[in-house]
Amino acid sequence: MSIRLAAFALPRPRRLPLRQMYEVARQRRELAQLDDAILADLGLSRHDAQREAARPFWDLSGTPCA
Repeated sequence: MSIRLAAFALPRPRRLPLRQMYEVARQRRELAQLDDAILADLGLSRHDAQREAARPFWDLSGTPCA
């Protein structure tokens, strides 16, 4: 008889790969640099873009911070 340890394991905290952290940070920096016309085409205001760009790279919740 064997015991399956996986059934008793606690979930590990989610860790982001270094590449994903870098990519999120890069995209947010680029978003902050877009001009108002491009942001309007995307349906975003300057305030929305700045707020998103200010989020930390590990915050991937999908919702902008308040």
